[in-house]
Amino acid sequence: MKILVVLIALALSGCTSLKTINEGMVPVGQSPNVQNSPIPEMLSAVPPIDGPKITIAVYSFQDKTGQRKPADNIANLSSAVTQGGEVWVIKALQDVGNSTWFEVVERVGMDNLIKERQLIRNTRDVYEKDLENGPTPLKPMLFAGLILEGGIVGYDSNNVVGGVGARYLGIGATTEYRVDTVTVVMRLVSVSTGRVLMSIATEKTIASTRTGTDVFKFLDLGTKLVESEAGYSINEPVNYAVRAAIEAGVVELVYEGERKELWKFRR
Repeated sequence: MKILVVLIALALSGCTSLKTINEGMVPVGQSPNVQNSPIPEMLSAVPPIDGPKITIAVYSFQDKTGQRKPADNIANLSSAVTQGGEVWVIKALQDVGNSTWFEVVERVGMDNLIKERQLIRNTRDVYEKDLENGPTPLKPMLFAGLILEGGIVGYDSNNVVGGVGARYLGIGATTEYRVDTVTVVMRLVSVSTGRVLMSIATEKTIASTRTGTDVFKFLDLGTKLVESEAGYSINEPVNYAVRAAIEAGVVELVYEGERKELWKFRR
């Protein structure tokens, strides 16, 4: 009976972290913070390049899996992975080797950039037309010698599924786990020749666990029923795993380029 009381108290104590909002109970989240790299040591450990930064362009880095979020009983229309992988590619290129390797030029928002440049030209044509040398010319945009392409090519769910549980005299506990895998492929292309210089594939596992306890007992000669459940689950964020795989791919791309003598490390 003492065990029963303790379990019920634990189940009810979980409600202390809830807050009433709009007459409902929702978990209270933490304050927003800056999201750091999943693998900062790997990014910073890359030696600097022997020479000037490499100008590189990223046009897109799409989800090519078509995978939806795993769901057992419903048809889920939400995508399993991010549709904006290029933002993590650009971030990784900027950060690798303590920001000593790549000069990334804007290509994802190319239309917006061209429109803004055209607006600047039109404004200068109106307000600087009477200058001796005419309107101030706009500096040319940087062009890239390399293009990084690729995408998220695989999302395999339920690669490993398992669990364990036990029950004694109506009191039980269970633990379940599941492992998914996300795969990323990126390739480096020479703009001058169109040749694919190298191709890198990386993958990252995504672990999820769920633990719970329950009580199911009849009291007073089987006339009264007591039932209680408590549990929690931990799911590794898919976005976190995708970013880790992309950053690992960028790091490997730098090392692979050095092995193929496309560039050199500063000794």
